[in-house]
Amino acid sequence: MHKKVLLENVGKIHTTEMGVGRIQKNLQISDEPVSYCISKLKQSNSKVSKEGKNYYVDVDECIITINSSSFTIITAHRK
Repeated sequence: MHKKVLLENVGKIHTTEMGVGRIQKNLQISDEPVSYCISKLKQSNSKVSKEGKNYYVDVDECIITINSSSFTIITAHRK
């Protein structure tokens, strides 16, 4: 259910300028982080849970935290 909400609002998913660097550093990627996180969300093996005001996307070896009202990617990190 939570994954469906995120997929229906995928065009609203974004991050802040500071978030870009933080996500790239934490995940050790050079890719554009919003596109990277969206591609992870779209994977069939991704699991989405909601705790408080945030969604947590658990996929492969990473957890992506997305604010549920603004659809801002707050952070992402490796497990």
